[in-house]
Amino acid sequence: MPDAAPTDPTDPTPPPGVVTVFSDIWCSFAHIAVHRLHTTRARLGLEERVSFDLRAFPLELLNDAPSPRPGTDSEVARMAAPEPAAGWQLWQAKDWLYPSTTLPALEAVLAAKEQGPRASEQLDLGLRRAFWAESRCVSHRKVILDVAAETGAVDVDALAGALDDGRARRALSDQAALSRTDRVDCSPHLFLSDGSDHANPGIDVRWEGAYGIGWPVIASDDPKVYEDILLRAAAG
Repeated sequence: MPDAAPTDPTDPTPPPGVVTVFSDIWCSFAHIAVHRLHTTRARLGLEERVSFDLRAFPLELLNDAPSPRPGTDSEVARMAAPEPAAGWQLWQAKDWLYPSTTLPALEAVLAAKEQGPRASEQLDLGLRRAFWAESRCVSHRKVILDVAAETGAVDVDALAGALDDGRARRALSDQAALSRTDRVDCSPHLFLSDGSDHANPGIDVRWEGAYGIGWPVIASDDPKVYEDILLRAAAG
């Protein structure tokens, strides 16, 4: 697997062999995108040729408010239909355990990059599944470290040290600033070394009613776009 490039806070374009992925963890569209990136990469045999540079698109900072639970609840059944294998369930834990922020989890994913792209990728994937499929409070430090241990790919003590001194917090802030510009449109938004970018790849969606009140309606879905994205990343 190629090493992910050092993150340039002003430029999302990666080097060959890397896909830059801007997203938030409590975004259902990003949950689908990340699942498809991993499964398609494995199916194409590109795990040693393509890595993912996970970057933060922190919705709560962009919206100046936490993500409303009615919004994510309304997305589960609708977004689970095209990609059930990603893992989904309506929130099953106590109401007060529902995460009020994803910033600690996003920071942890960035901090894990110190250990290489695989550590960051597996922690990101694990945290998404923990939230969407397992009803775990990914705001909580212990949950984040538990998920890190469960991946088998992360040095948990090293990650805890990085969270203690906040060494990835500057990167999180820089990525939030870039996400506020017109360079990054949404979660998920993918960028390739050839200069192309792909916002919410393959999915055309609209909302019936306001967010948190209505629900998403998928007009079309083409998961094959991920083959093209990954083959182009591999070719550089």
